[in-house]
Amino acid sequence: MVEKQFDVVGVGLNATDTLILLSHFPAYAGKVAFDGEMLSPGGQVASAIVTCAALGLRAKYIGTVGDDERGRIQMESLQGTGVDISDVEIRKDTPNQTAYILIDKSTGERTVLWSRPEALALSPDSITPEKILCAKLLHIDGHDTPAVARAAEIAKANGIPVTVDVDTIYHGFDKVLPNVTHLVTSSEFPSQWTNERDPFKALQRIQDEYKMPVAAMTLGAHGSLARLNGRFYYSPAFVVNCVDTTGAGDIFHGAFCYTVLKDMPIQEALELSNAMAALNCMEIGARGGIGTLDQARELIRRGERRTNKDYEALCRAK
Repeated sequence: MVEKQFDVVGVGLNATDTLILLSHFPAYAGKVAFDGEMLSPGGQVASAIVTCAALGLRAKYIGTVGDDERGRIQMESLQGTGVDISDVEIRKDTPNQTAYILIDKSTGERTVLWSRPEALALSPDSITPEKILCAKLLHIDGHDTPAVARAAEIAKANGIPVTVDVDTIYHGFDKVLPNVTHLVTSSEFPSQWTNERDPFKALQRIQDEYKMPVAAMTLGAHGSLARLNGRFYYSPAFVVNCVDTTGAGDIFHGAFCYTVLKDMPIQEALELSNAMAALNCMEIGARGGIGTLDQARELIRRGERRTNKDYEALCRAK
């Protein structure tokens, strides 16, 4: 039996972002001066795993990194958080995944332009059982689908919970879903996957087909929604001074991993995850505002919620 050295291991993307700050987003084919730019480490799974470490979990990240300046920035950022990176693969003569993120300072909303060289693809052959079985929980995204499918298969076969962050359809993702225990998607994914326009019905259809205990989705400024034991649960978003939404979903996923490991009731899990995402939106960058548990709990106690009455009514009706 492999010793559980870690609470969570993540397999998936990292990226080094160039943030471009705009006083307002230009019209199509327009031109506007920008107010500033900065390099900032990010990426779906990498940022979620950094959040896990910030919340006190023993965390490990598995992925690939280029050997350029952006790759160096990414590695240094991970080393500084206490995340184990012993199984990160550095690819020679390859630029790291990058994104140019245009941030509208008037709203905090962002537009992402990204690129990832094929040479950064993670091979399923590199996912060995000992790399997964050393942790109590596995967190993945959908990008290198054969590799994350292999990781999820190993985890599920050994009774390890599998959380997944997915925001678009990936070829072969049907091989991943049967081994997922906690699905947390974007608001668009359920309808894209099922061709069912009603997001409630779409989420239920996915959960029923793949027999996963928890199926959830993030709703941006409206909060989050989950289905457990045949019932829907809705948690509204917090009202904060939002300066940048970059990475909010990634931080939500990291916090959600924490709640799964702590066996928190689903309503509390959504609330804590929403709070951590909201705190991150108050600073610039994908990981610029990762908060502490105390800060999240304080926001939960005192913070204002942006309640969506339609979601609340639908949950009661379901």
